[in-house]
Amino acid sequence: MPSPRNLKPTTANNSSDPDAVDDIIAYHDRTKHHPEFYARGPGGLDWATQPDPFRRFNGSPMLKLPLADRDNTPAAAILFGVGVASPQPFTVKALGLFFELSMGLSARKEIPGMSWYLRMNPSSGNLHPTEAYAVLPAREWLPGGAGVYHYAPLAHALEQRACQSPSARPDTAGFCVGLSSITWREAWKYGERAFRYCQHDVGHALATLRYAAAVLGWRVELLPGWDDAQLARLLGLDRPEDFADAERETPELLVRVKVNETAEPTPSPVADAPVEWFGRANQLSRSHVEWPVIDDAIAVSERKSVVADKSVIPALWPPPGPPACAHSSGQLIRQRRSAVNFDGVTGITREKFLAILDTTLPRSSAPPFDAWPFPPRLHLVLFVHRVTGLEPGMYLWLRAPADAETLRHAFRAVPDWEVPADLSPTVPLRRLGRGDLRDFARTLSCQQDIAADGAFSLGMLARFEPVLRERGAAAWRELFWESGMIGQALYLAAEAAGVRGTGIGCYFDEVLHRALGLTGHDWQSLYHFTIGNPVEDLRLRTVPPYAHLEMGDGRIGC
Repeated sequence: MPSPRNLKPTTANNSSDPDAVDDIIAYHDRTKHHPEFYARGPGGLDWATQPDPFRRFNGSPMLKLPLADRDNTPAAAILFGVGVASPQPFTVKALGLFFELSMGLSARKEIPGMSWYLRMNPSSGNLHPTEAYAVLPAREWLPGGAGVYHYAPLAHALEQRACQSPSARPDTAGFCVGLSSITWREAWKYGERAFRYCQHDVGHALATLRYAAAVLGWRVELLPGWDDAQLARLLGLDRPEDFADAERETPELLVRVKVNETAEPTPSPVADAPVEWFGRANQLSRSHVEWPVIDDAIAVSERKSVVADKSVIPALWPPPGPPACAHSSGQLIRQRRSAVNFDGVTGITREKFLAILDTTLPRSSAPPFDAWPFPPRLHLVLFVHRVTGLEPGMYLWLRAPADAETLRHAFRAVPDWEVPADLSPTVPLRRLGRGDLRDFARTLSCQQDIAADGAFSLGMLARFEPVLRERGAAAWRELFWESGMIGQALYLAAEAAGVRGTGIGCYFDEVLHRALGLTGHDWQSLYHFTIGNPVEDLRLRTVPPYAHLEMGDGRIGC
């Protein structure tokens, strides 16, 4: 089994393929929604082929992970970079908490005749295309020894996919986690635009891994040097015999979870250790609709080499302030939900508004962006509806001040560019225009009231074609990952502020571009979000997430 210690990542610094960049831009344009027509989709939901939300590898040895029996997690402030938790030993209990708080279940919702699970990592349409794999070193509590393990959230268990040769020396610094996408899960509902949503979800999952690690005093490092072929080989995603009747998975990224900061990874003396593979993937749907456009987008955005990032060094932001939240970190993560409605009345204070936005700034010492090895490329275009102490209107949150002049010249339709009164010029908020934009925000988000009924909504604007031309078509995925990480920061910050957020994947890309006066592809809208006071659906019953698991077998009760 190749491992992060014995399979060398690609280090070539070749130029990007212009044809691949043209192709991924063409996919991006093709999958835009417009007021006159939407991106091509299924036209209706075939409930008979709804994908199973849980992948399993039948025949794999399974290790049941312990569930936390009590909340001993540190204060929520550590999630926002205020303080650091004491590093916990790398035990099976710690590993169980890591996966429980990152990729595990958060609740089960029920109405008569129907139930469904919610997870810690949010997903477009609650369809969950993201799968997680752990590459673990040998430990006394790991019966299968060093190897590759698939995380099965419904069982809260690790399914062993492969074992490593006993001759491989253990990695004392920590372990690795790989993420993949099952695009069919999203394409079943969203058609050609689904590959965008898969990338949002990878970004959300990357952030949840970082937040869960912070709870344990661990760190996470994204390893961008791994190309897709290497990652597929590492995780066994390139084994057709294991996916004979099942939906294939697209390799996305690999991270190292640093448990012991003082130790260095131990290289294996064996380049490709002989291994044994276990299990076959379950089939999620009995039939499928093919979307060749997605297959093409996957192929052209495949990471084949590493291109040096020549972007500017990120700005140094002042230390974050502690959130006005008395929750523990575990409680805050567990209570995160995607709002489905807002009351259309309640606002928030300017202080809370700025505190929420502050969590999206890319600090090198604060989750989740301390796991992100690239400069910030996304900014937030804000539609302020109900923020006391701040005039309604359009604003910009500059996550990279170096882009200020470029954006100011690009925004040809923007009447203003000013620092709001009583704010320090160092706060990266700029007013672009005054007025009630609730109707515009609703229209922009595919006529969804939730974009107008909250305290504020926003669109994430990315430096687009220049990044792709410099780094290659694979950077298209990176831009969406960054948007998902921002979304996860907004989710937790909203919960800490006593409100709630939700990501919006349905929006009219070009409507926002025209409102700002943007032309061409230098800047593109990638993801939208809204935050406000939620209205709960009282018809739904909430059940603890792991009530279906019986006690015993070494598990710790929920």
